[in-house]
Amino acid sequence: MIITQSRLEKLGPYPFQRLSDLLAPYDAADLDFIDAGAGEPRLPLPEFVAPILAQQLSGFSKYPPTGGILALRQSIAGWLMRRYDLNDVNAETQVLSANGTREALFAVAHALIEPEASVKPYVLMPNPMYQIYLGATWTAGGTPYLLPCESDHDFAPNLDAIPEEVWRKTRMVYVCSPSNPTGWVASKNYLHCLIELAHRYDFYVLSDECYSEIYWQHAPVGLLEVAEQSGYENFSRCVVFNSLSKRSALPGLRSGFIAGDANVIALFAKLRSYTGPATPLPLQHVAAAAWQDEAHVVQNLAVYRSSLAAFFNVYPGAVPEGSFFVWLPVADDKAFAIAAYRDCAVKLLPGSFLATEDEHGNNPGKGYVRLALVDGPEKAAELAQRLLTIRI
Repeated sequence: MIITQSRLEKLGPYPFQRLSDLLAPYDAADLDFIDAGAGEPRLPLPEFVAPILAQQLSGFSKYPPTGGILALRQSIAGWLMRRYDLNDVNAETQVLSANGTREALFAVAHALIEPEASVKPYVLMPNPMYQIYLGATWTAGGTPYLLPCESDHDFAPNLDAIPEEVWRKTRMVYVCSPSNPTGWVASKNYLHCLIELAHRYDFYVLSDECYSEIYWQHAPVGLLEVAEQSGYENFSRCVVFNSLSKRSALPGLRSGFIAGDANVIALFAKLRSYTGPATPLPLQHVAAAAWQDEAHVVQNLAVYRSSLAAFFNVYPGAVPEGSFFVWLPVADDKAFAIAAYRDCAVKLLPGSFLATEDEHGNNPGKGYVRLALVDGPEKAAELAQRLLTIRI
């Protein structure tokens, strides 16, 4: 995989670097600091983590398999079948371990896009988005095609607005449900339509389901679930990504997976054998246990729901369908972020940093800020109170 400097130059600074640069001239208010900028869960470790690590310490002296130990892949396959009521997931051919979803979402583009192709294929993605989709597309040699996620369409990427000539040149579509940052959740009909389009126009659907276990009322449907219900029991052209970072509040474990179409899994496994650092064996054993345990997930969900309720009991607005993010409309997102830091000791992300301007200079993240409710309900209520004092 050769990445040229010109492709890297297209990326620009990552959103958190832009935020650091934006806030650098200012001092935070003299209050207890609230970091609502990073989507980093700050909940207690599940009780099983420390004992398993202690039992498996000797594994740090061994090279781990790149694709994950079979016990981990079986645990992931079992969770997918239980969670989405799937008939079967083959742990050996349809599941691979990865170092969180970031690595897998980035690297899969390099497995599916041929950089030497004379016509650079389209990669469709929501806008605003998790910026990894954009970085993967540029560095793999694809052409980003941005799907604006705006309030007049309930923040759903509008599939009906995409011309047929774009579909014909599409190689991949990134979908994120529940969405980072808007909280939109894809319906069964939406995913079914996307799967049918993938088979009609010969592209792949890549579903980022990192926030699947964080939702307000109803557990979100998954891509593999809809694929099987649509008659594609081998999950052809469908690949999902998930991790323990949000579900189990274990972002430092760096453990996730890619699962679905066996052909894509084989391509990704080949690429990863050269590029993917393997998760240490003790951490793989912790991950295998985490995918088998739901008690801690239920406890975490209760905290996130309480946090969302606490925030919106104070601040006017609608609770998002999924994720722990609040996508808050404001007059000026950058000015609001500065005022939140300077006057309220709150760090949050301007929405424009999570989106990309289209060819007309429109940025659909402009006029929003993203808040991560990751510190529990008391801090969520305090955060809402502070933000109500901001006048810009």
